[in-house]
Parts: sequence; structure tokens; C-alpha cells
Amino acid sequence: MEWTDETIARLRELWAEGHSTAEIGRRMGISKNAVVGKAHRLNLVARPSPIRRDGEGVPHRPAAPRRVTGPTLPPLTAAAPLAPVARPIPVPARQEPPKPHVVRPVATYTPRPQSCCWPLGEPGTSSFRFCDAVAMPGKPYCAEHAAIAYVKVRDRREEAVA
Repeated sequence: MEWTDETIARLRELWAEGHSTAEIGRRMGISKNAVVGKAHRLNLVARPSPIRRDGEGVPHRPAAPRRVTGPTLPPLTAAAPLAPVARPIPVPARQEPPKPHVVRPVATYTPRPQSCCWPLGEPGTSSFRFCDAVAMPGKPYCAEHAAIAYVKVRDRREEAVA
């Protein structure tokens, strides 16, 4: 925004009429903050904030009466004693004894091979599935899909020298 003599005169005129900074900005096609900044630099007379309600600025508007839309409870009185609330005593739920932990000898234990979780097809279609090949140890994919998923990092320093 370039402030010319005409735009400054228009700002002073709208300011004197008492328009809000947002309204002045709308009328001049600039932002409210541009109006505030220029008014401050021009030392225009400060106006009371419309937000303050301490007797200055816009007078406080009384609140609209509330409409009651349904039944309400009568107001509480301080003189009415509160009756103690009887709470039921919790009965502990019946617990089953813990199942014994079965320890298998290491020699007879063979880990179940996991299947490859490489997606095949378009999700949401009836043909979508996962690869069922045996996954590599410690990897979620079979050897074929691991070669695609895990790519060796190239040392770019070697490429820069060549």
C-alpha cells in the first residue's frame, strides 16, 4: 500500500466520521492493521476501545432475557439439609485362578514363520491381499519384497568426485 496525499486525506475523513478500523480498511481496500498503523503514525486522535465496558466507549448493552424451553428445578435453599447418600458396597468379582505358565524346552520350540505383509492389489477391492511368502528373519517381508523395500544408501561423495 502506498500512502498518497489523497489516501491519507480519505483516512483522516473516515477516522473523523468515527468508523471502525475494519470498516475504514474495507472502504479503502486495505487491511485493518494498515489503518491502525497509519493512524498511529499520523497521531490521529485515539478513540476508546469498543471492547472496554468500564464506563468509557460503547455503553454496555443489557443482556437479553433468557427463555426457558423446558421444565426447571426449583432453586436450592441453603437451609435444606442434605440427606446422606447410601452407596452400595462393591462385591469383588469372582476371579479364576491364574493359568500355569507352560515352559517349553528350547530344543523342541520352533518359531512359527511369519508371512510377508507386502500389499498386493488395490486396497478396498476384492482382489486386494498380502503376499503369503515366508518373511525373512527380523523383517516383515519375504526376500523378494525386502529387496524392493530396503535399498542400500549410496554414498554421494563418491559420485561427486567422478
